Amino acid sequence: MYSDFEGRTEQEAIDKAVEALGIERSQFDVEIIENTKKSFFKKSNVKIRVYYGDDSSADEYEEDEEEPSGSDSIEAVNDTEKKIIEFTETLIQKMGYECSVSVSFRRGSKIGLSIESQDSSIIIGRKGKNLDAIQLIVNVYAGNINPDIKVVVDSENYRMRHEEQIIRTAYKTAQIVKRTGKSKLLEPMNPFERRLVHTALNDVDGIDTKSEGEGLYKQVRIIPQGK
Repeated sequence: MYSDFEGRTEQEAIDKAVEALGIERSQFDVEIIENTKKSFFKKSNVKIRVYYGDDSSADEYEEDEEEPSGSDSIEAVNDTEKKIIEFTETLIQKMGYECSVSVSFRRGSKIGLSIESQDSSIIIGRKGKNLDAIQLIVNVYAGNINPDIKVVVDSENYRMRHEEQIIRTAYKTAQIVKRTGKSKLLEPMNPFERRLVHTALNDVDGIDTKSEGEGLYKQVRIIPQGK
């Protein structure tokens, strides 16, 4: 879950969140979504987004906790799943690559698709952006069949490996920040990837995190606590 709060400063907005939600600062993550500097015509204003509880709202890319690993696959059980698989295979073939697509996990209205291809590295793309684009198109198609369906598209277990790498980098950078006392920016990430960093570093003593930038891909800044 998430809620938005505003204040003249980041701390004022955080204080409002603590009061409104009735939880401690350590129980939520903060993302700065707007920071208006004071000028002759405008007062300073900071708008933050507070993530708390079991949040999946920023999660277009989330892996399912019960997803089998490796090359395990599950047979499609209904016409909807068969249509989504056929659409995904056709989409990739129209991109110029041969592939086979299977169901890798199923939980409620969420299903995972695994793409097997000799051209997996191209299908995944740099930092998974091709895979994200394919997933977006597949979800648009699936939503026209059933608005409740959510599809996670993966290839060669890329998403799990990528998430592990993000968390390792976040921890390593946090140690550098603690040692030097200087903040550091991570590379631009999508909402789910930023959420991973905020959550992973939430319990690291002496460290705060916040997101900076505009659009879908923002950067997480790791900051010495109190600065």
